[in-house]
Amino acid sequence: MAYVAGDQISTQEYNGFLNNTTTTGTPPVLGINHIMGTGSLFYGLGQTALFTVDTQQQITATQWNSLFTTMDNLANHANIALTSTGQRSTGDLIDIKSALQTDLTSIAAEVAGGCTSATALTTSAAQQTTAASARWNVSHIVEQSTTFNNANEMRWFFNQGGAIQINVTRSGNAGSAASQKDRAIDDLIDSLGNFQIKSQISQYSVDGSTNVNTLGDGSTSYDLNIGFYDLNTSYQTILVLRQDFQTYQFMNFKFEAKLNAAPGTATTITTRVSLLDPFIDGSTSATQDNTWTAGNTASVDQYANWVGVTNVVLSYVKATTAEGLTTIYEPFSTAMVTNNIVTI
Repeated sequence: MAYVAGDQISTQEYNGFLNNTTTTGTPPVLGINHIMGTGSLFYGLGQTALFTVDTQQQITATQWNSLFTTMDNLANHANIALTSTGQRSTGDLIDIKSALQTDLTSIAAEVAGGCTSATALTTSAAQQTTAASARWNVSHIVEQSTTFNNANEMRWFFNQGGAIQINVTRSGNAGSAASQKDRAIDDLIDSLGNFQIKSQISQYSVDGSTNVNTLGDGSTSYDLNIGFYDLNTSYQTILVLRQDFQTYQFMNFKFEAKLNAAPGTATTITTRVSLLDPFIDGSTSATQDNTWTAGNTASVDQYANWVGVTNVVLSYVKATTAEGLTTIYEPFSTAMVTNNIVTI
């Protein structure tokens, strides 16, 4: 039903604002407990649920204010504004009308989207830094896993605005000085910034700006609309970032991810990062990857066309309590699954 100022609200209707799990309830809106409590799939933040009112009792100002305070806290975390949640005193009229339903719907939409506007976030220290065992000239491929205590905590982590983050570094050059191929890798590293898998999307940063399916230089392919809830038990390619430097224009970074079960029952996400150098293939460029022997009279670095030691760094972004949440969730453990280089 629609409310107007002066209407009375039944305890059943008030409890609907708390506990509805569908928008066909009374009133027709998701309840705050489903949005921020246990929830299911992309609803739920793992926060403490509000108490249901006994149907034989009147609703108190304190109970209304508990609902409004909770809504305000969630809105603060999601970084949105509400219009219906001013604190009430005994004897006040509760102007429900459509404002409360609209505000609950707005909060629900933010949670379902993974709280992408949230600012109360922090990035963990590096959880895994997986280094190539040596310089390489074909590929460096790394799989890393991130595991949560249970499936609910995994959902809540992403719903709160959490993300799995990967970046790439280079800790050693190919030989006595950084080679042209090293510089091509460094350019890719700079272009990548931080790659993140979030609730409903993925993204990477370039020069401080975030790219979400907007880069149009023709050198990159992606489906950044793939997030945690789009993953399954097989690897899906989310991003292939290609080098546009003419000499090494086929060099690329490839990012894939999979779960150990469907979202909602999964507890582990595994990422695969492939750093690929196709120039050893003679059909591509037969003369660009000659390997010079030590002591060559031309004084050319014998590893001039190899890539130095690269590192795939796994971390994560998690919510904080700074803007209204009381319980925060993060991974239980991480692991390096595979780490392989190929050279010829």
